[in-house]
Parts: sequence; structure tokens; C-alpha cells
Amino acid sequence: MKPEIPVSSALDEETARAEVYGLLAQLYYAPPQPKLLEAIRVAPTEAPSAGGFLEEPWRAFVGVAREMSDADVAAEFEALFGGVGRPELYLFGSHYLAGFLNEKPLVRLRTDLDALGLARDEAMPETEDHFAYLCEVMRYLIAGDDVAVANLAKQSEFFAAHVQPWAPQMCDAIAAYPKARFYSALALFTKAFLAVETQGFDMM
Repeated sequence: MKPEIPVSSALDEETARAEVYGLLAQLYYAPPQPKLLEAIRVAPTEAPSAGGFLEEPWRAFVGVAREMSDADVAAEFEALFGGVGRPELYLFGSHYLAGFLNEKPLVRLRTDLDALGLARDEAMPETEDHFAYLCEVMRYLIAGDDVAVANLAKQSEFFAAHVQPWAPQMCDAIAAYPKARFYSALALFTKAFLAVETQGFDMM
């Protein structure tokens, strides 16, 4: 994993989009491994073209990663999203869309995943509306080999139905949370990235 700002050519941009979704999936699913954190700390922070929309939030995120230790990042993840019982912050779509977990949005999501031929790995204890899971689905729809499923139209449909309606709200909640530092910076980058995705799909 070599996290970088998305670049300009069409092929490179699609690869970069898939890699960003993959990076977000890893960072929101579990405390990041030292190898991943080290890759982030040495990642480029300047976009190929000056003034890129993602450049500043990415630079800020990398800067925070460089300032914090692996242990501090892991502890922050556990403080925000882990623990026994109710977490400080939720990463599940149903919470933001319906106010409760395992509600109708999750049922609709499972129906759409089934239509795409996708299913949750039994080793994953979280439900499919976890933000990390949705990022993995988006990564597959961008980089998958099955062109009947992995195409721009399916990406747009899935993003509009299951990511865009609630993920920016999740980012706002994380960014504003007093105990968040690493994940506050990540949330601001995530929100900027989702805004770019939204704009791109709106231009289709």
C-alpha cells in the first residue's frame, strides 16, 4: 500500500480511486498496522497539479500521522469505535439513516449486494453497513474483473444509495469529536474524497 493523492490520467485516476477506498476500508475497520502507518507517513503530500481539492486534507492527515505514535493511533481507534457496548462513534449506515442499528437500510443494502453477487465474509462480525465494508464494495466496483458489475454505472448507483446519504454526516461527527485527532484528520480527508466522488458521479 502506497497511499497517494489521485492523479490526472483516466487510468491512473481509477487505480487511485480504488486504492483510496481500500485505504479507507483498512483505517476504519481496525487499528492500522504499523506497516500501513509507516506507508502513510512517507506518502507524497503534493498533488501533480497545484491546488488539487484533496491536497490540503491529505497533507493535514499525513502530518497528523507523522506526529502520532502507532500506539496512540491504536488507542484512539479503540476509544472512538471499540470497547464493550455502545461506542463513542458509530461507523454503521443504519445508525445515521434510521437512528438504530440493523434497520431497513441494512435490509436494502443486503438486497443490492445480493444483486451484485456479493456477500459478507462470515469471518467479519460487523454488519454490511459498516463504512469499511462499503469502501471495500466500492473498491471492487472500480477495480473488479467482472465488467458486468465493476463499471461506472454500478459504482454510481451503489454510492448514491448506500454511501452518499450518510457517510458525510459520519465524517462530520468524527471530525468534531473532542477525543479524535488522527481520525478527525482522516474524517476531513474522507469527506473531501466523498465530495469529489459525488461531483464525479453527478457529471455522468
